[in-house]
Amino acid sequence: MDPYKFRPSSSFDTTYTTTNAGGPVWNDDQALTVGARGPILLEDYHLIEKIAHFARERIPERVVHARGASAKGFFECTHDVTHLTCADFLRAPGVQTPIILRFSTVIHERGSPETIRDPRGFAVKFYTREGNWDLLGNNFPVFFIRDGIKFPDVIHAFKPNPKSHIQEYWRVFDFLSHHPESLHTFFFLFDDVGVPSDYRHMEGFGVNTYTFINREGKVHYVKFHWKPTCGVSCLLEEEAIVVGGKNHSHATQDLYDSIASGNYPEWKLYVQVMDPDHEDRFDFDPLDDTKTWPEDLLPLQPVGRLVLNRNIDNFFAENEQLAFGPGLVVPGIYYSDDKMLQCRVFAYADTQRYRLGPNYLMLPVNAPKCAFHNNQFDGLMNFMQRNEEVDYFPSRHDPLRHAERFPIPSRVVTGKREKTVIPKQNDFKQPGERYRSWAPDRQERFVRRWAESLGHPKVSHELRSIWITYLTQCDVSLGQKVANRLNVKPSM
Repeated sequence: MDPYKFRPSSSFDTTYTTTNAGGPVWNDDQALTVGARGPILLEDYHLIEKIAHFARERIPERVVHARGASAKGFFECTHDVTHLTCADFLRAPGVQTPIILRFSTVIHERGSPETIRDPRGFAVKFYTREGNWDLLGNNFPVFFIRDGIKFPDVIHAFKPNPKSHIQEYWRVFDFLSHHPESLHTFFFLFDDVGVPSDYRHMEGFGVNTYTFINREGKVHYVKFHWKPTCGVSCLLEEEAIVVGGKNHSHATQDLYDSIASGNYPEWKLYVQVMDPDHEDRFDFDPLDDTKTWPEDLLPLQPVGRLVLNRNIDNFFAENEQLAFGPGLVVPGIYYSDDKMLQCRVFAYADTQRYRLGPNYLMLPVNAPKCAFHNNQFDGLMNFMQRNEEVDYFPSRHDPLRHAERFPIPSRVVTGKREKTVIPKQNDFKQPGERYRSWAPDRQERFVRRWAESLGHPKVSHELRSIWITYLTQCDVSLGQKVANRLNVKPSM
């Protein structure tokens, strides 16, 4: 056999997906989980390889959320939530915790305009007495996919064409035509909220489902909501053109100028709470990040407020080197089996280790503000002075001990190894309800954006038919309106 015959080249691509070592991949759509709903198994080699490679695709810019702006301030607990969580920074109303918050656009590079139609990141780092908690989210409460193994694919589809470096929505429609769960997020992206007027007038959502644990060990599912006290404001297309034409960094400047003038941005934090024992009462899976929880059944409960009252001192040190990861939690707050969250716990820390090095958590903006001790010595860019002779645990020469035990979810996990979708998908109901809640002029703008995007010459007739069929399943009148503009009939 000629060892050089199949040298790396797309000329020798197989007709099926393989690992980087050439092994066949029989399922590239679902991560390997314990049972249909998870959690994800670390032994899913293809998932780890795929995510790890994806995290290393850009140097040194973030793969996503490259364009961002940060500010500092505090979070104040305003309501007693100790019946839900034993988190120390939520121990009593009036307790304040220093924070840093980074806003961002998701897809485009650092120099891109802030008037682009794109999800916005809303990431908060809490410097608590029990270590740092990173709450990462977006300005939309849902995401395009529900399984982390598809995260590199959805970002690739939204990123510019690798041949021309032009973002083209035919690629997005092509990929997501296989994932109708993406419809709900499209009903935010193509809505007016797809272009916030600035960061101060923007909501934030945790997107994924987390868990609160109280001192007795009782677990609740939670969804996080940030509500701006100055209200939500968006830019329509004509306004975005004018604003972006004057200043492609308008949102960054608005944030900086507002804080400098003493007009401090503020958000209220709310949570929705669900007892895991009641999850079967709903027609959706509460761990599905493409779904929202109905507020009439699971009302918003106030927790605290966040105030940005200080601008960062150095953009590179406190924005570019600022690193978030949902793996950073504190006692009383934990993950759920949400498949996207489970994957993000690994992926975000891994991309930071690649982007900033293995000691990225020693950088001042990322380091905890409380006492800490670990045995992770050396490595690239290690600038921490270490004088210990013992760099292991346990040791009879070092009094280091385990911390006081705190509760984590203790749900029994059973199931066979399998790659499969969750049982409750129900992809069309919530998008349709959202569309019908809008005023007619808002619906009309939404229809126009769909028609313009699907009308791109590179969007095939087949793709237009598929998406019109999806839209019709959300709302018959919506599908018909888009179809009429494109002269296409739904295929259902």
